[in-house]
Amino acid sequence: MDSEKFTTLRKGLLEFLILGIVSSGRVYVADMMQRLSKTDFATQEGTLYPLLSKMRRDQLLDYEWQESETGPPRKYYKLAATGRKQLAEFREYWKSLTGLIDELGKPSCKQ
Repeated sequence: MDSEKFTTLRKGLLEFLILGIVSSGRVYVADMMQRLSKTDFATQEGTLYPLLSKMRRDQLLDYEWQESETGPPRKYYKLAATGRKQLAEFREYWKSLTGLIDELGKPSCKQ
C-alpha cells in the first residue's frame, strides 16, 4: 500500500488514536509511543509532546505526576470528561463515515 497517500489522514487521526490509547487507563508517554510504534502511526516525542500539550489545553486530557522507582517522576495522562465525550463522538462519526463509504460504493439502482 502506498502510505504517502494517507499521510494527511494519519496526521488528522493521531489525536483520536491518543484518546483511544489513554481511554485504556493512565498512560505514560513511552507507553503511548510503544503502542503506536507497532502501527502506521508511529511517531516521535517531538510530535507527541506538543500534541499532548494541545490536548490538555483543549481539556481533553489531564495528567498527574507519579514517583518512579527507576528515575525522575513521570507524567501519566488520563482522559478528561471532554476527552471521553470527544472520543465517543469520533467513534460514532467513524462508524457513519465507513458506512457512507460502503454505501456509496454499491451499484446505483438508477442505471
